[in-house]
Amino acid sequence: MEMLNCKGVRFSLVGIGATRTKKLIKVGSQSQRFYRAMTITCCEYSPDPDPASKRHERYQLQPQNVDLPELHPKNKKKPFPVPIKKMLQASRQNRRLAQMRIEKPLEPPKNGLLLPELVPVAYEVLDNWKVLIRGLSELLNVVTVYGCRKCPQVHVGPVGHEIQDCYGSGSQHRNSHHSWVRGTINDVLIPIESYHLFDPFGRRVKHDTRFDFDRIPAIVELCIQAGVDLPQYPSRRRTAPVRMIGKKVIDRGGRVVEEPKPHRSEDCVSLLAELDTFSNQHGQSPAPSNMKEHAEMTLKAYCNVREGVRKLMRKYSVKACGYCSEVHVGPWGHNVKLCGAFKHQWRDGKHGWQDAVVDEVIPPNYVWHVPDPAGPPLISSLRSFYGKAPAVVELCVQAGAEIPDEYIPMMRTDIVIPDSKEVRRAA
Repeated sequence: MEMLNCKGVRFSLVGIGATRTKKLIKVGSQSQRFYRAMTITCCEYSPDPDPASKRHERYQLQPQNVDLPELHPKNKKKPFPVPIKKMLQASRQNRRLAQMRIEKPLEPPKNGLLLPELVPVAYEVLDNWKVLIRGLSELLNVVTVYGCRKCPQVHVGPVGHEIQDCYGSGSQHRNSHHSWVRGTINDVLIPIESYHLFDPFGRRVKHDTRFDFDRIPAIVELCIQAGVDLPQYPSRRRTAPVRMIGKKVIDRGGRVVEEPKPHRSEDCVSLLAELDTFSNQHGQSPAPSNMKEHAEMTLKAYCNVREGVRKLMRKYSVKACGYCSEVHVGPWGHNVKLCGAFKHQWRDGKHGWQDAVVDEVIPPNYVWHVPDPAGPPLISSLRSFYGKAPAVVELCVQAGAEIPDEYIPMMRTDIVIPDSKEVRRAA
């Protein structure tokens, strides 16, 4: 039975029946068993479908607010993306196979062969990467970006914020205020470069031979190893798989191919102008005519790049240093001794390689979200009410793009920022 009240809330009565056995009672010449029935009636609440219920379902699928990302301390190593128990278990299994002289089972692309289903993904990532760089270089003529002269902090907005969170040199003399200067595309999209390898399973990059290899964006190197063919940066395509016993390569997949020497021609320079952020600094690209549409296209390209890189990294090996921001695309890291992070003297400058995550290949570079660019600057007393977002997302949102659903909880768009005098009264 259902009832409908005046506010459009539907109630239904649910009956729950139960029985309890009584003793045997003799009636006449026959014994009969009597039962006592018990019925419980409860009320079930089911609201009618309306816009408010749809909003409630959206908040159930996605939290209202999430914690802001914390800065990783420089005196600690990054956590492993894979649990240490699984890593030790796989290492013991490989060691056991190596002791029995059994070849390690390798599947593409771990054996040097390409995955045909990921080749279109690699081309799509590279195309969106070009759109992203071109779009950011044009939007920087419209939206102002500031970078701190003493620390890596970045702010997107007409004026720099006044939040006292600078930890750079001389910050105690400035009361932790930032020293803002005009930023570039490298402040919005942090450049992460990697050595280009003709054969990832060939000779490793050593400290003395590091200048024999080109440095290109890590995303471009990942796309090249995933099947993208660029004449300026050739890569070996195997037809026979690589065979390994333990950590030793017993067959590199066919005959030995001599690596071509890197050449810096005009084609390489023109290609790097499309793929590298250093060639697209502020003021070199004209301002877009339709800013909102251009911002939407740039933000969509950024989301597509992150999603495509996530798909490629599920299959292709990418290594990152556990102490610094160095990234290497390949089955194992290089031997260049240029790590100057925590306890680098103990490692003789070598990197501490581990499996990389998406945020290390394309760093989000979180910045404070400005609810009203035309309003007053952000202040320290209200920092608990502000949200954060990746610098690319904040730049596109201020240019007119809509906020993606995945970044709404972190940006805290539903929080009403009180006045500075009402902070103590706010719960």
